Amino acid sequence: MSIESAGLRESKKRETRQLISDHATRLFMAQGFEATTIAEIATAARVAKKTVTNYFPRKEDMALDHQDAFVAGLAEAVAARPAGESALGALRRAFEAGVAAQNPVIGFAGPDFSRMIHESPTLSVCLRTLHDRREEALAAALAETTGSAADDITAHTAAALLAAVHRVLFRRIQELTLAGRANDEIAAVVAREAADAFDLLEPALGHYAAA
Repeated sequence: MSIESAGLRESKKRETRQLISDHATRLFMAQGFEATTIAEIATAARVAKKTVTNYFPRKEDMALDHQDAFVAGLAEAVAARPAGESALGALRRAFEAGVAAQNPVIGFAGPDFSRMIHESPTLSVCLRTLHDRREEALAAALAETTGSAADDITAHTAAALLAAVHRVLFRRIQELTLAGRANDEIAAVVAREAADAFDLLEPALGHYAAA
């Protein structure tokens, strides 16, 4: 197979995956995650049921298609920070940028999507698991950047505190969204509250992992 043919094939696979995810999410928001079947998704996307399960072994992966970016986000912000910046400083800066951009990954997903998560027991559990995985990835990044062992208690404690702030702020964005507040208003509120939340960690983590 030529490089061009391989590239076209991969492009087609990405398009099919996105098509399935888009139709699935639309159905989930319209009729609920648990109530939507794989057969309905396949029909909407005009593919076979087996094609759906080949691309998405778990039904929830069709709804949470940004989960890889979500899990890796905090660790990547720490790894990419400039010399001399603390982990807390890097994460504060990244979160502020996310609020300014109203990034869906930090919670600005819109009322329909937020309601879909809130009303689904399965997706709510999945989201909590993603928060846990994000914390674990951050702990690994902190251990690496400080030259500590993978099980270093300081890295894991710092990760737990930093991830907790992000978890609280994510939930806050969801709450305000479900309350009918517009994104611009939510961003203004959360920007102020995030400053207070990150300030609470400054005495303990203000200089931690300053490369």
